[in-house]
Amino acid sequence: MRERFATIDYHTAGEPFRIVPDLGIAIDGDDVASKRVFAAASPEVDRARRLLCFEPRGHADMYGGFIVEPDDAGAHLGVLFWHKDGFSTACGHGTIALGVWAIESGLVTADESGTTDVVIDVPSGRVTARVRTDQAGTVTGADFINVPGYVLARRVPVQTSRGEVLADITFAGAIYAQVDATAVGLSIEPEDVSEVIAFGREVKWLLNDSAHAEHPSDRRLNGIYGTILYSDHSADGVVHQRNATVFADGELDRSPCGSGTCARVATLTEEGILPVGGELVHDSIVGSRFLARVVAEGVEAGHRATTTQVSGIAHKTGEHVFEVDPRDEMTPGFVLR
Repeated sequence: MRERFATIDYHTAGEPFRIVPDLGIAIDGDDVASKRVFAAASPEVDRARRLLCFEPRGHADMYGGFIVEPDDAGAHLGVLFWHKDGFSTACGHGTIALGVWAIESGLVTADESGTTDVVIDVPSGRVTARVRTDQAGTVTGADFINVPGYVLARRVPVQTSRGEVLADITFAGAIYAQVDATAVGLSIEPEDVSEVIAFGREVKWLLNDSAHAEHPSDRRLNGIYGTILYSDHSADGVVHQRNATVFADGELDRSPCGSGTCARVATLTEEGILPVGGELVHDSIVGSRFLARVVAEGVEAGHRATTTQVSGIAHKTGEHVFEVDPRDEMTPGFVLR
């Protein structure tokens, strides 16, 4: 008997998102955060992740999610985000894709007003995909409204192979280190991709186990999830940056990174660079774009916190039924990074 896994694939600003509506494997836990812990420790669930993420069915930069029950009736669905190295706590581009999928699949009925909130429980909390549709019901855009983000540490000195750099550490569903790429002679351009990945990976592991990477209230959120290397292109009062987010262990986000964009908004707001009510124009290494702004402010764990809305769009790329031949010696697959 061959195993079969059905998926619906989207991309958000170039970054893939593979949706698995029915994994067919029980994932236990009282809430989505607990389900993530269970999934990471389950050989059966983790094998499914590797089958769908690793080559030959995926690749080193594949990303996706297993649909699970939400924490309670206040959300439409829950999701466990995954990548080549495990299960992540947050994913903005995935949230946008899930919102679009929920409307396009009929899982959530589009509101006649043209704006529909798809509420999703993720390991870091409850988030919203606010999906916009035209009079014909066609999706025209989607906003990711994240959990509150806040700066954990400013200008942390890090000794790297390229010399000392200063990193800002910010939580926005996951913890990100942010470094000015130009300070180490890197550009956020495809021709620098190998060096960008190598340096982003280096900074992550140098900071991952430090006190700066500790979440103030939930140790399950500890650790540097990604390094955001950025360059500033602001002009004429427009805050405009380009970034490459290197997350997990060397994955490069093709989108401007949804939760990473929220981290940049929190940092730029704290620095006074992004004014209240202002908009961040945030581009990726492949030239795709998110627009982001603060929609609420507050205090979290003693830190000034911002709730950020990130605007983008996701597009369906296909539907798949992946099979596993029991004679296949390459199961569950491999990655080359």
